[in-house]
Amino acid sequence: MQTALSNNKKRIESIDILRGIVMVIMALDHTRDFFHVTSNTGDPLAIPSVSPALFFTRWITHFCAPVFVFLSGVSIYLQSFRKTKKELGLFLLKRGIWLIAAELIIMSFIFTFNPLYNIIFLEVIWAIGISMIILGLLISLPFKLILAIGLVIVVGHNLLDIAEASSAFKPGFWYNILHARGALPFANSHVLIVLYPFLPWTGLMILGYCTGIFYSSMYSPKERKKILLNIGMMVILFFVLIRFINVYGNPLPWKYQGNSLDTFFSFINLEKYPPSLLFMCITIGPAFILLAYLENIQNRFTNIVRMYGRVPFFYFLVHFFIIHIVATIVFFARGHNMDDAMKAAQQIPFLFLVPGEGFSLPVVYLIWLAVVIIMFPLCKWYDGYKTSHKQKWWLSYL
Repeated sequence: MQTALSNNKKRIESIDILRGIVMVIMALDHTRDFFHVTSNTGDPLAIPSVSPALFFTRWITHFCAPVFVFLSGVSIYLQSFRKTKKELGLFLLKRGIWLIAAELIIMSFIFTFNPLYNIIFLEVIWAIGISMIILGLLISLPFKLILAIGLVIVVGHNLLDIAEASSAFKPGFWYNILHARGALPFANSHVLIVLYPFLPWTGLMILGYCTGIFYSSMYSPKERKKILLNIGMMVILFFVLIRFINVYGNPLPWKYQGNSLDTFFSFINLEKYPPSLLFMCITIGPAFILLAYLENIQNRFTNIVRMYGRVPFFYFLVHFFIIHIVATIVFFARGHNMDDAMKAAQQIPFLFLVPGEGFSLPVVYLIWLAVVIIMFPLCKWYDGYKTSHKQKWWLSYL
């Protein structure tokens, strides 16, 4: 297979376009986190108390992390076109370690602006990093076995919900890392907050890796489009059927509400931390369909979002930093001081945010658009730098 794939080195722009789309949407969720008036005081998915606009604003961003992780897996398979399995496995090991370090050191600071690192987060960058390490260890296995491992994890991990639902269940440190989010105290007044337990994310990356085979020379573009469309539609149909049965695939069942819209919201409101089987189905099913159609679309919009998708790690770091910097400026512009920041930090882990302060949803959308616009020239510059400095090995880790 390695020989058959070795000549396929062309960058797949549909992957960059889809990744760019979800990254633009991702910025909306992070902007809401820092600027919406209820972001630190309420659940934006708490039906029926929240408005449909707020529910949708949060819900649509659910596509970001799973699609991002899934496409990371696809991109890893594409690297097998130009790397041996040994080279690829070693690269994934080193890049995974780097991403985990970046999560602990860089992203935890950007999240909190706390130089003491009292609170350290394990979020999506950590999940990608540890998943890369695991995939790197599996890379030499037969393709069908890798696929089977990914399917067993994604389809079967919600069986752990049965044990977790017991009142006697007490997750330890390693189980929290594996499948149950939580706050884990360590050292002296330090806390590790696990938001992305890695097991289901690893399964999703493995399935993304296996999907990459459809971009090999063994499949024509016409065949690939048909396969991706069929898989996407089957995954969505599977979601509807299993969710309707209401027995398995998500920790909490959906319930009839006071009106049809809230009932629909209950039906599509799924567990992200960690991502349930049905959460992954409803987000990845449409991703397959978009991958099928985006391959033959090229216009001004796709050219713009493709630029974001070409430099995902750079975008993630910088856009989050910009959002928190602007939030800090707003904090001091309101007349607050460092004492206010320290008092607020006793309630939420982010410095320079005060629970209950913020803007309406339309203002949040305006700030989001401003952040996305600011990021475009920065991403374009960095993409140009990477393209003109391919001899710099360290750029492959960014």
